[in-house]
Amino acid sequence: MGKRILIVDDNRDGAESLSMLFSLLGHDPLVALSGEEGIAMFRERAPDFVFLDIGLPDIDGYEVCRRMRGLPHGKQAALVAITGWGSEDDKRRALEAGFDAHLTKPVELSQVQDFINSADQRSIPPQAA
Repeated sequence: MGKRILIVDDNRDGAESLSMLFSLLGHDPLVALSGEEGIAMFRERAPDFVFLDIGLPDIDGYEVCRRMRGLPHGKQAALVAITGWGSEDDKRRALEAGFDAHLTKPVELSQVQDFINSADQRSIPPQAA
């Protein structure tokens, strides 16, 4: 069964490519190109999954994650940091902000699909991939 997936990334080409891949896999992807747009879409569309870049131009992904977690649907959605920032400190900060997982770019499609599949078999343990 397809999931509603929100992709928040200021790299339009990367976000749209990931969106097309999710569509091919039978999911319903949504794309936001800024943190504020991502928060608004999260509020309106209540996605099952959010793949969120950390280095956004308006609000960093850590703050976007914290704000999403504070919304009514915030505890049910799985939030994944998908970023070029891959140090141990970056991974720790992502988990502290409320992400369920941290994936470092470039991300293999299999990593993303594995996360979605494992989350379907809930519960999602916090993890740093």
